[in-house]
Amino acid sequence: MQQRLDRVRVVTFAVLITNASAALFLPAVGLWREPEPARQAVGALGIALFSAAQVAVLYTLVTPWIGARARRWARLGLAGAAAASLPLVYPVGGGWPTWSWLAACIVGLVPVLTGPVLAAGLSAVTIALALLVTPGPPADTLIITAGFGAGLAAINVLHVWLWDMLLQAEQGRAAQARLITAEERLRFARDVHDLLGHNLSIIALKAELAERLAAVDSARAGREAAEVRRLAAATLVELRAAVYGYRQAGLREQLAAIERVLDSSGVRCTVTVPDGDLPAQTVLAAVVREATTNVLRHSRARWCTLTIEHAAGVVRLTITNDGVPAGAAPDAHSDGLRGLADRLAESGGVLRTRAGDGEFTVEAAVPSTS
Repeated sequence: MQQRLDRVRVVTFAVLITNASAALFLPAVGLWREPEPARQAVGALGIALFSAAQVAVLYTLVTPWIGARARRWARLGLAGAAAASLPLVYPVGGGWPTWSWLAACIVGLVPVLTGPVLAAGLSAVTIALALLVTPGPPADTLIITAGFGAGLAAINVLHVWLWDMLLQAEQGRAAQARLITAEERLRFARDVHDLLGHNLSIIALKAELAERLAAVDSARAGREAAEVRRLAAATLVELRAAVYGYRQAGLREQLAAIERVLDSSGVRCTVTVPDGDLPAQTVLAAVVREATTNVLRHSRARWCTLTIEHAAGVVRLTITNDGVPAGAAPDAHSDGLRGLADRLAESGGVLRTRAGDGEFTVEAAVPSTS
């Protein structure tokens, strides 16, 4: 999804720049018509400053990681370049409405930089200045600044709005994935709380009783202390069983949850699982968790497939995803993958990884008796 978002961002920026450059080409006609070299140079400076400031502002519009301070400086730079362009550019052109075309660019930009009321006010001021300083019929100037500027504004507003909508959709998918993960953690936390709360309360009461009896009835105090030890050991066993069950129970449920997380993150996920019971659930669940975490953390995947096959006494799990950067290769020193390989080896299994053609594959094979 991130890769598609980057492509859309580049395309949106290119469209905005192309839209802006169409208006800047016509002021260049005024430079070509200007007979005085000094005015021509000054006019070129004004157009260059405005063009650079315009590109900087458009870049901030489609770059979400730029901070508010940089955005503010870019807009102040555009305001300064626009103000400076008036005395630098309007005398240039020998009767050509050079500055009117720059004024059209300003009218086309302000709606995407500020609110509608302020944008309307700035546009009106810009059009009035163009009518004041531009030679020739006022109707022509009005068509250039108001008409052409409104067309530029419509294109800019549309593309910036589409980009903002796509960005918000991506942020929503990321938030949904985080929410699913948080809900699963809360569920496990509630299970652990329910398990430990009762037993720890009893242990605390019996430990307090043993403390009080120590001075008056040492034999009973000893029995209570032994009961505390037994309860603590039993609680530890239950806790380990709960954690083990949490990691093991319901490989199918874990696969379904992982499919939801990947789908909500913009990764099209396909899960293929055979009917019937799945042997080696514990170790396979660990592989699934680690591999899908890597999909979200280390790739820009658009799709991911998880396939489990059970044949000839071997359970084979294959996880493949795209979005792997060119030249990437499995990290032999990855703690997660190395830990999985060691764990599989203890069960008589094997872990293999491979990368190529923009795809990454994790294969785990475990004897079905594990």
